Amino acid sequence: MNRRHFLLGSLGTTVLLGTGGTALARHSLWNPCRASLPPAIADHEIVRTAWEGLDPAKVWDGHAHLAGTGDGGTGIEMSPRMLSPLHPTEYFQRLFYLNAGCAHKAPGQVDQSYVERLHNLADGMAPGFKLLLFAFERTHDSSGKPRPELTAFHVPNAYARDVARAHSAYFEWACSIHPYRPDCVDALEAAARDGARAVKWLPPAMGIDPASPACDRFYATLARLDLPLISHAGEEKAVHGAGQPAWGNPLRLRRALDHGVRVVVAHCASLGEDHDEDQGSHGTKVSSFSLFARLMSEARYEGRLFGDISAIALRNRQLDTIRALLERDDWQPRLLFGSDYPLPGILPLVSPHRLAAEKLLDAAAVPVLATLREHNPLLFDFVLKRQLRSGTHCFSANVFETRSFFDRKPA
Repeated sequence: MNRRHFLLGSLGTTVLLGTGGTALARHSLWNPCRASLPPAIADHEIVRTAWEGLDPAKVWDGHAHLAGTGDGGTGIEMSPRMLSPLHPTEYFQRLFYLNAGCAHKAPGQVDQSYVERLHNLADGMAPGFKLLLFAFERTHDSSGKPRPELTAFHVPNAYARDVARAHSAYFEWACSIHPYRPDCVDALEAAARDGARAVKWLPPAMGIDPASPACDRFYATLARLDLPLISHAGEEKAVHGAGQPAWGNPLRLRRALDHGVRVVVAHCASLGEDHDEDQGSHGTKVSSFSLFARLMSEARYEGRLFGDISAIALRNRQLDTIRALLERDDWQPRLLFGSDYPLPGILPLVSPHRLAAEKLLDAAAVPVLATLREHNPLLFDFVLKRQLRSGTHCFSANVFETRSFFDRKPA
């Protein structure tokens, strides 16, 4: 069973069981959204040592999502399917995401509450820490026309920009622009002027084929502006949209790399399988992570291809993938820290007990992490990844000190 769909099945069962089951779900699945950390945890050695050897002002979480319902005039849009119990997958995903962001009990103020909670969580990190907040583009068709009926949700660039400007001590932002839009180059240049640090894509949902010549003018502009492209690769379960899974194949990002674009493969393509297109369009299916590893081994992409470590510790990831990321010392300069917030706030998605049982985590860290997650999922994700071990291997300091990566050096 896919581990994300485990969530849906569990919650669906509690609905059938009635109020007693719902109470159980709240106890075992729902984030209690507690406030400040207990002093014993805030001052715990495991938490304190997580920051040792790092300059917090250089630690940027390079993968964080803005979310909401659009109730604050923010321009956020959600698919009607996410609001209807008749479409249970999307409906319960929305409930989990808003609970993870602690905005589920704020009718009429969901957008504002989500940002306030994120602000409070960032304030609980070491001074200087920042998050890169993602805008999220609508799905478009091959002619560049928006397809709202295929769009799961939309977070406007202007909203991400304005949130980052309003809380500049804590947030930076990444724009999201569909490369098939007739005005994509103008929109990209405008976003760069407005301080965007990167571009975020989720190709299978947005209707983007990264290998299409239609992307070429966008890639040329990205390379000229030296804005990195953060693109999902591998299987996608969290967002429904255009329904083009083949477009998440890591090999399809070669076209961007060959244009000189700095590409960040989100989650290091750590979930699912894709056709080995180097064997032809119908090549054997292999793990998406193995295709990411192949790209990382190609010398011509040194300095251009990177991977972020967001979501790598979710239950649906293979433990051997986590071990490989920890053990590849040659990859450490090319890995970037990211949390995929709000996912760390969804309690069942990450199991520290499982990681400890597999010797990837010290068992003494498990209860500390459990408390951290209920109070500050950002700190939970950060401390967890600082604690991950495979033998003597761990993620190096530069994986977390990502700030300089997002500094532009335009040609």
